[in-house]
Amino acid sequence: RDLDARMQRTRGRPFVTGRFRAGPVWLASIGLMLLVAVGATAIAVNPFAAAHVFLGAFVYGVVYTVWLKRRTWLNIVFGGFAGSFALLAGALAVEPSLALEPALLAIAMFFWTPPHFWALALYRSDDYRRAGVPMLPVVAGPRETKRQMLAYTIVLLLVALAPTLLGAVGWGYGGTALVLSLAFIAHAVAVWRTADDDSAHAAARRMFK
Repeated sequence: RDLDARMQRTRGRPFVTGRFRAGPVWLASIGLMLLVAVGATAIAVNPFAAAHVFLGAFVYGVVYTVWLKRRTWLNIVFGGFAGSFALLAGALAVEPSLALEPALLAIAMFFWTPPHFWALALYRSDDYRRAGVPMLPVVAGPRETKRQMLAYTIVLLLVALAPTLLGAVGWGYGGTALVLSLAFIAHAVAVWRTADDDSAHAAARRMFK
């Protein structure tokens, strides 16, 4: 909440405004919710899905938010595993042995997360700089951020098409993945071609959305 208070985007959150007061009751409540979620998944579905529900929450809540967010620009790269674990939890609920298709989709989710979030960080870079959060635009500047965003979107295209190219799923999925991935790349190119000013912020906002 100390970081949230320094950022225009987050200063209205309830722990900042005082509507919620941080303390042991909240920590216990959050811990209990996680325990119930993981336990219910283990009982109603299977332990493999439950383990990935836990890993998704742990990576986002602890690895990304507590350990990495204040320390390194790689925070969102490793934080992206949270979404991948959530996707795998859903797949393991259907089939408790890991198959090729969900594994590839989890990798795609991993490569989607950084350019998506760096787009936000690019047009909110003043917020992150003020809060002292080492997001990539703050540490390496807008040009390097744009380069990384474009590179990740190109890799994402290849990974997203892999299930179809390997014959695991048909072109109903493949065609959709191709169109959406090319659209994401087009946004990354538009961001790359802008000057490092307000026009870049507008293009990055469109890419984030």
